[in-house]
Amino acid sequence: MADRILVVEDDATIARHLDRALLAQGYEVEVAATGHAARDRATAWEPDLVLLDLGLPDVDGVEVCRDLRAGGSTAAIVVLTARTEEIDVIVALDAGADDYLTKPVRLAELLARVRAHLRRPRRPGGRPDVLRAGDVTVDLGARRAFRDQSELELRPKEFDLLALLVGEAGRAVTRDRIMREVWDEHWFGTTKTLDMHISALRRKLGDVDGPPGRIVTLRGVGYRYEPR
Repeated sequence: MADRILVVEDDATIARHLDRALLAQGYEVEVAATGHAARDRATAWEPDLVLLDLGLPDVDGVEVCRDLRAGGSTAAIVVLTARTEEIDVIVALDAGADDYLTKPVRLAELLARVRAHLRRPRRPGGRPDVLRAGDVTVDLGARRAFRDQSELELRPKEFDLLALLVGEAGRAVTRDRIMREVWDEHWFGTTKTLDMHISALRRKLGDVDGPPGRIVTLRGVGYRYEPR
């Protein structure tokens, strides 16, 4: 059965281009031109992935993303945006997006990202079901994470990123390894999305006042998780 992709785009030319390109790759595709139509179609059709434009005519794409997650959608959500401010991307990731692409979008990169998000994540062998480092606990089986006794509200990639860092607490984890294990071994594109997820994860861990924080940046290398 082919993976289902919902394209949410109000520009008819762009929507048609994406529709044809995705159909040519063997995916089932539906197109919604408004936020309301996107929410209705996502509920009825249950896509595996949503390509979501933020600049919709009736409601902001961030709200659509938030509503999809609140409604229980587990589809991968890739935001397409012409907005250049970093805060816009962070807001989208916080609302539940897994990734983003800046318009104009290169088709080869978009297709590579789609393939990456549709692959099932692989779990490393021999890893314990529950990881602990300081005041943070990550339950891999239940896909839940806690700081002290408070559950963290994490998006799928944020959870995977935290699990990798906590599992390697005290040790350096390279950017290449993070992109390979959290995203995909065939990842195509920049690692800017990693920076955005790290920023969002730091805020959710309460590390908003700068160092010393739990997630330490290792310039030119990657990151290290320091228990607190």
